Amino acid sequence: MFDLHPRLASDTFDVYALPLSRVLLMNDARYPWIILVPARPGLVELHDLTDDDYALLSGEIRNASARMATLFGAHKMNVAALGNMVPQLHIHVIARQPDDAAWPALVWGKGDALPYEAAAAEDRLRQIRDALDGL
Repeated sequence: MFDLHPRLASDTFDVYALPLSRVLLMNDARYPWIILVPARPGLVELHDLTDDDYALLSGEIRNASARMATLFGAHKMNVAALGNMVPQLHIHVIARQPDDAAWPALVWGKGDALPYEAAAAEDRLRQIRDALDGL
């Protein structure tokens, strides 16, 4: 059975279910930042996926990244699977701008997260759900 890692659950909002992955919104209003988590138990690394799931996840990442880029007019998309703090396989998809809080550096370790206010979170969730609809 698939269980979301507690750290991911506490730091994110549930956005959308893709055929393989759950899409989460990182609770940091400084960046348009989603996380894809393949809904399979025990995954730690990309090579833990079956060939079919690897292909499916690759398509989900590509499509989610393209839709986030369009939605937020991204200058650059950052896509990463790190897992140093959270071992469960998850992929960060972050729309970046030259005027964002960390540009041009990585978003990790650059200041404190700015949690969404309730109305802003609902608006961002709606935007991303609408953008991902049909994937």
